[in-house]
Amino acid sequence: MKNLLFIAFLSVLTINAQETIVLSPNTITIGDILTLGKPSGKTYKHIIFPRSNFIIKKGGTTNFKNLEGLPVIITSTEVRDEKTIISIKRKDGKQFLNSIRIVNVDFKAALNAKEIFQ
Repeated sequence: MKNLLFIAFLSVLTINAQETIVLSPNTITIGDILTLGKPSGKTYKHIIFPRSNFIIKKGGTTNFKNLEGLPVIITSTEVRDEKTIISIKRKDGKQFLNSIRIVNVDFKAALNAKEIFQ
C-alpha cells in the first residue's frame, strides 16, 4: 500500500513539473506580458530608469513602490555583451513615474533578483 501511494505521489509530481513554464532569454517574444516585482532597495537595480533628477525635471515622481505588480509588455529584445536587454512599456499605455514611456531591462538579472516575473 505504501509503495502504491509513493508511486502515485511521484507521478503527480512529475506531471506538475512538466507543466511549469520557465522564462528564459530564448523563450521571450515581443508582445509577452510580464509583471514588475518589488525593487531591490529603494530603486530597481536591473530595470534601467533614469536618475531621479531627470525624472523630476520632466515632471515625474520617484515613487518606485507604486510600480510593484504593474503589468508590462515587451516591445523589443536585443543581445548586448551576452546580456539580453528587453524594452518594456506599461500595458495600460500610461507612462512610468509620469515621465517615461519605455524602459530597458537586463532580463536575466532582473529575473534572478525577482524584479520582473510572469
